Amino acid sequence: MSTRAMVLVEAQRLEMEEFPIPAIGAEDALLRVEACGLCGSDVEQYDGALAAIGIPFSSILGHEPVGTIEKIGAEASRRWDVSEGDRVVVEPLLGCGYCRACLTGNYRTCSSGREGLRVAGYGFIPTSVSPALWGAYAEYMYLDRRTVLHKVPKTISPRVAALYQPIAAGIQWAAHIANTKVGDTVVILGAGQRGLGAVVAAHEAGAHRILVTGLSRDAHKLTLAREFGATGTIVADEEDTVERVAELTDGEGADVVLDLTPVATEPVLHAIEIAKPQATILFAGIKGSGKAIPGFSTDSVILKELTLRGVAGQDLRAYEPALRLIESNKYPFEKMCTHTFSLEEAERAILTLAGRTSDEASISITIAPGDIHGLTPAAANHMSAPTLTGI
Repeated sequence: MSTRAMVLVEAQRLEMEEFPIPAIGAEDALLRVEACGLCGSDVEQYDGALAAIGIPFSSILGHEPVGTIEKIGAEASRRWDVSEGDRVVVEPLLGCGYCRACLTGNYRTCSSGREGLRVAGYGFIPTSVSPALWGAYAEYMYLDRRTVLHKVPKTISPRVAALYQPIAAGIQWAAHIANTKVGDTVVILGAGQRGLGAVVAAHEAGAHRILVTGLSRDAHKLTLAREFGATGTIVADEEDTVERVAELTDGEGADVVLDLTPVATEPVLHAIEIAKPQATILFAGIKGSGKAIPGFSTDSVILKELTLRGVAGQDLRAYEPALRLIESNKYPFEKMCTHTFSLEEAERAILTLAGRTSDEASISITIAPGDIHGLTPAAANHMSAPTLTGI
C-alpha cells in the first residue's frame, strides 16, 4: 500500500512521490490529512533559505496539519486519549522527553534533534528517515510516539481548525511572553496570520489600545484586524509609523511591541522608537541569515530600560486556549481562510502565500488532498477522503 506526498527535492522544486504506508505499532499512529495550513517558513523552506541553517531538502513540507486518526496503536490511543476516527491537530516539534529543555517543560526548544538533524519536527525531517511520511503536504502522515496532538470537534471545518498555530502564536507571544495586561497599549508590526492572532490575544488580555501596521496591499487584513479588536491601523508604506503611533497614543507610546514583519529591518528601529520606557519588545519576523540592522544602537535600549526578546514557537499552554477560542466562535476566524489548494497545487499555494501569483490577496492558505480546484470553500471542506485499504 502506498500514499502520495509532495517532496521538496531542491530549492523551488516540489515533486509528487509515492511512499509505502508504514506498519503502525503500539505507540504510534497514522493520520489522514484533511488540511494543512501554510506558514511563512514554508516559503523560506521552498526558496532554500532554511538549508543554510541545516534544514535538509528531500523532505515533505507541512507542519500545520489537521486530520483524522486513520490507525492507532493501543498505547498511543491511551496516552493521547484519541481513537480511530477522531479529528486532531498536531504540534510540529518532536521533543525527546529527556534533555534539560524537555525536563524543564520547554520541549519546544528541545536541542537533541533526531539522527543528527538540526530540527526534529514535522515538515523538516527528510524522507530518508524512516518511515518518510514526516510532513503534511501528503494524503497521510506518520505520527511518532513523541507527538503532541489535540482533539478537535468534527463541527469545526478543517480549514478553520488549521488556524490553530497562528492563533496559538499570538497567545504565546502577545499574552504569555509579553505579559500584556489590562489597560496596556500594544503595537503589532505586521498584519499576517500571526499578527491577527496577536490582535486576538491582546484583546483577550484586556489591552486598552491595539494598533496594527500593514502595507497598502494589506487593506483586507487591516479591516479584519479591526473586527478582531484592533483600535487603530497604520498603512506603513503610506504613513509614518512612528508619528502615527505617537498620535494614536497621545504621545505615550507602547507598553508592548511585536515585530512580526519578515525580511524588512526598519521595523526593528520603529519598535525601539515607539516603545515606552520599560516596555517589552518581541521579535518574531525572520530578517534573513546574517542581515544587519542599519542604524541600530543599544543606547535607546539602555536608556529606556527596554526588554527585548526573540520568540519562535509555541507549546500546549498556547495551543489549548487557541483551540478553545476557535471552538467558541467568538471571532470570525473563517474570514482568515482565503484559499484552499489541492495537493497537486502545493507550489501554487506557496507562491500565493508569498504574493508571487495573480491570485487575490491571501491570509490563511490550506492544502487539502485530492482535486479541489474550483470548489467553493464549503465544498472543499467536505471532500471525500482518499481511499486506503488493507491497513
